[in-house]
Amino acid sequence: MDWNFVHKTWEKWASTSIGSSGKFVGEPLKAALLINYDPTAPSRLLSTIEEQEGIKTDPIELSQFIDFIKHNKLQTGSFIIGENEYIVTSIHENWFCARCMNTLKAAGEGAIVMQTKAFLLVALYDGSIGSASCAMASVDQLAWQLSRRNL
Repeated sequence: MDWNFVHKTWEKWASTSIGSSGKFVGEPLKAALLINYDPTAPSRLLSTIEEQEGIKTDPIELSQFIDFIKHNKLQTGSFIIGENEYIVTSIHENWFCARCMNTLKAAGEGAIVMQTKAFLLVALYDGSIGSASCAMASVDQLAWQLSRRNL
């Protein structure tokens, strides 16, 4: 694994894609996590957060989210990231979208989770359909860069 490439790619992507609480106007995401994840790996190998921006996640929370993914609870369960609980709204080949169930924001909050060969990319955004489209474009950009190196 080329960790130097992953870190540099993340830093460049995050600097233009992630803002918090109006810190950077126009960024499509409020937070993101890059989790090393291989569904074919032995269960003793734990997934870890490789990069994060705009959010601080703890290991217990991460393990519950990974269990949600591994046990394919996308259509029947919900997951928690930070202080928010999400329910999946659409499922696609290597990614899914979710909406926050306990938000106080009028426009709502959402999440996009995309799987590459070696990672799960979790992107959080504020807003509705327009915001989701911008967030998806941003997530897809990072996933494409990682896939060029087969990551």
